[in-house]
Amino acid sequence: MKRKRLAAAGLAAVMILSMSSCGRNAGNGGNAGDDTVTINIGHVEAEDRSTHQALVEYFKETVEEKSNGTISVQIYPNSVLGGDSELTESVAMGTLEAALPSTSVLVSYSDDFGIMDMPYLFSSPENAFSAMDGDLGGYFNEKLEEVGIHSLGYSYNGLRSMTNSSHPIETPEDLKGLKMRVMENEVFIDFFQTLGASATPMSFNELFTGLQQHTVDGEENPPSLIYASKFQEVQEYLSLTEHVNNFLGFIMNQDFYNSLTEEQRTIIDEAAGEFVEQQRQMELEDTERYIELLEEEGMQVNRLNDEQKAAFRQELEPMYEKYRAQYGEEVFEMAEKYEE
Repeated sequence: MKRKRLAAAGLAAVMILSMSSCGRNAGNGGNAGDDTVTINIGHVEAEDRSTHQALVEYFKETVEEKSNGTISVQIYPNSVLGGDSELTESVAMGTLEAALPSTSVLVSYSDDFGIMDMPYLFSSPENAFSAMDGDLGGYFNEKLEEVGIHSLGYSYNGLRSMTNSSHPIETPEDLKGLKMRVMENEVFIDFFQTLGASATPMSFNELFTGLQQHTVDGEENPPSLIYASKFQEVQEYLSLTEHVNNFLGFIMNQDFYNSLTEEQRTIIDEAAGEFVEQQRQMELEDTERYIELLEEEGMQVNRLNDEQKAAFRQELEPMYEKYRAQYGEEVFEMAEKYEE
């Protein structure tokens, strides 16, 4: 199995290098080689998710049409070019033109991205959107530029909520003693440990089996991903805690972006802005649709009201004190002003 994974990783690397070579030869603002610039974009989402659908309709098709064929956009979904970490590294190194990794992964390039994993940082998706389109997103963009990455915006991966096989989660006390799978991420581990759960880091591709075999009692993800992963087959309860607004960074290699003509950059910037706006709306609509589908397939769903969410936020105050000291007040103030 290990050899197979290494072979797959090697194949992905070869694919990226080959595609990048094509993009570069056609690049330089479209002045070298033939007249077509190729933008290869990798992401981990399935083709039926809003990320991929909006990327095709509002970015790829728009860019190719408005550039009169001088820019070609090739999209590689389903982790075919690697996971979020590999994709981000490829963009930073310049072996891949663009990708859409989770902001949780971008902490490797700027620690401050960790604030986006803070539970209940925003009380609504709309406030989170305003922050990422405003000062907070601008601050992150500058951090990425320092490591050779250009940001085209921040698309939305949904509101994360909790599932488990034991009981509904309505209060912080309901988490005590539960073994909850978390990403290998310091903030998520602290989140569940602060609330008395047993935070269990586990890779996503092992999660279904872990839930099925009761290695862990529960997990947390957006409803659309819960449904797509068929966790409803091994989990009984979905509690809409909506604790984190999850974003994807639409990132591009800085040197590649700068090699384009001003007209090409304008086309890309405008198409990216439209993609972000439309994708966010699609994901919000998908959230409600997938909650209904999960209910239809037998999950017991409970929604937390504002008062219940506030109780969770209150219990997390020690965690907020820790990360205010770690990230600094400035970045928290940039986020919290959109809650006023």
